[in-house]
Parts: sequence; C-alpha cells; structure tokens
Amino acid sequence: MIFHAGVLQWLAENMLLEQVVAISSVSGGSLLTGLVYRFNDWKWPSSRRYLTHVLPCLRELLTTVCLEREARRLLLGRPANWRYLFSRANILADAITRAWGVDTHMDALDSACDWSINGTTAETGRRFRFKRGRCGDYRAGYASASAFPLSVAMAASAAYPLLVGPLRLDATQFQWYRRSDWGGSEADETPVAPAHRTLHIIDGGVYDNLGMEPLFDTGTRTLRSGLDYLVVSDAGAPFHARSLQAQWNPARVTRILEILMDQSRALRVRPYVNAIIDNPNLGRYYRIGSDPEESLSRLWVGDREAASSDAWLSAMQVKEAAAWATDLKRVKPETFDLIARHGFETAKWNEMLFSRKRRLHH
Repeated sequence: MIFHAGVLQWLAENMLLEQVVAISSVSGGSLLTGLVYRFNDWKWPSSRRYLTHVLPCLRELLTTVCLEREARRLLLGRPANWRYLFSRANILADAITRAWGVDTHMDALDSACDWSINGTTAETGRRFRFKRGRCGDYRAGYASASAFPLSVAMAASAAYPLLVGPLRLDATQFQWYRRSDWGGSEADETPVAPAHRTLHIIDGGVYDNLGMEPLFDTGTRTLRSGLDYLVVSDAGAPFHARSLQAQWNPARVTRILEILMDQSRALRVRPYVNAIIDNPNLGRYYRIGSDPEESLSRLWVGDREAASSDAWLSAMQVKEAAAWATDLKRVKPETFDLIARHGFETAKWNEMLFSRKRRLHH
C-alpha cells in the first residue's frame, strides 16, 4: 500500500493523476485505492488534492490505526463471528468499515475513473471482479453489485490464503447472468441459477498478481481499447531462493504458494516489459526492491557519480523497504516515509532512465 502511495505521489507531482481513466487492482493495491477514494469524498483525486490532503491522511491513518488488531477484536470478541474463523475476509471487511471509515457502496464511487477490484473465485479459478454495478466472473456469471459494500470488495481482493482466508459470499442472494460465448456483451447475457450456493473469493493476486488482465492483452502485447498508457506498480514481495521447509511444517504450503504467485507475476511481466522496451510510449513498470543507483549506473556506463546526481535511498534502505512484512499492522511514521519514498524514487528513476534512452537513441 505504502509503495503504491509513493508512486502516486510521483504521478501527482508531475500533474498526471488527472489523466487516469482506469484502475485495476489486487490485494494491497485495492486497499490503498479504496482509501484514496475515501479521503477524497469517493472521487478520484486531482494531483494537487492528492498531495495536500489524501497523502497526509493516508500517512496519518496507516501510522496510527492497526487494522489487524481491529479484525482480531471483531473475531474474538463476538461469538457470532466465530463462523468466519476460516473465512476471515468477512471479518476484515467489517474492520475496514469500522477502523478505516470505508462505509459506502460500489455505486457511490464517482464514475469518471473505471476501477476494477479483482479477486479470485476459488470455485472456478477465474478472476472475480467488483465494479460499479457489477460483480462476478465469466464462469460463475455476473450479478448486480449496486448496493455491494466497498469494504467487502476490498477485503475479498486482499484475502491472502492462510493469512486472511477467503471471503464467503452467499450466491443465492444475487440474480446471476451469464454470456453464451466468450467475448460477448451484456446484451448477450441470460439469467442462470448459481452453480454454487456459496462462492469463496480469495486474493486477486492468486490469479493475476498485478491485476493487469483488464488493461493489457499479454497475447498481442497491446493495451485494451480506450487506453494509451499503462503504469504498472508492482509491490509484491520479492522472491528469494531458500530451502524448502520440512514436510510437517505449515510454512511449506506458504512456500509453494509463493512459487505459484511468482510465476503468475512473471507470465504477466515479461510480455509487458518487452512491449515497453519496444515502445517506451506504451507505459512504465515500477518494481519494489529495485536499486536506482545500480540501474542508472548501467545506462551511464558505470559512471556512478552521474547516476547519483540525486540523493537516492541507499541499497540497504531499498532492501529494507522491500523486505517489510506484508501485514495489516500500523507502521511507524519513519517506516511509512521510507517505503513511500522508495515508491516515489522508483517512478522517478524509471522516467530518468527512459528519457536518457530516448536521447541516446535520437
């Protein structure tokens, strides 16, 4: 969340937030985007508004409120909630409403920016999306989400397996519609009975760790219709080589999940990065954990003094920012500042790098 906040800061300082027309998010990106809307009266902010109001509010909230503690209190302190012991995303949604003030519905969001909040349907294995007016996946079908709580969509998108657990959704409470053919439109939909009485929605990163599918076609390496520039902010935990835990260690399952999600990310990243290498005007890819001085010094043919003309975070600080635990606890102000600065600098040095390459090419 905080890395993304820093990326948005760089975009805002360059007066680019006004050009945002579509957002696709998973996991922490969905939590962060929901708070951006919450601190701007449920509208996408202008660049000035983000810098002067939204970003300071994000910093204040994330350094003072422990969402994990609120979720634990709701789970342990209310016997009625014990039924969600293995689907704790339902508890997380309640905590997001109470502790973060996200107390509105999907249709309350301003329509100027098209936001897709992505989860993964455990029953179908497909991307489950929440948007203004609609939710579902193409196999389970689509249903009206006009009165769907935004906090529930955010929690489902961030329902990391084992850590949070899935969001349990009673499918019988919705009228579902399905398209007869792939690529059909809403006009082609017909009513269907839910194939599963209960749907379990887990972290969108399990299916697409970057939430790119609605915006970028990996097969053709082109942007979806209506888009001319795509910024991908990747704050997923860096993958490190290490020994596999013993068979009886629960962490062994977590390690296998990490491998699967890392491969999912790679399958999305490779065609996109190749596309922007061929055409830098297509967009940018900002990856947490990348060292600015190391990356820029390659372009400046080993001239680290030129690459260090700006005061970047050190390699050790970058490593610290990237290795910060992914949880729902509050952070210290200095930690927020470190990770947000890393996001800001990652966007900044990438633009420097591409600008330098363009000049060398010309």
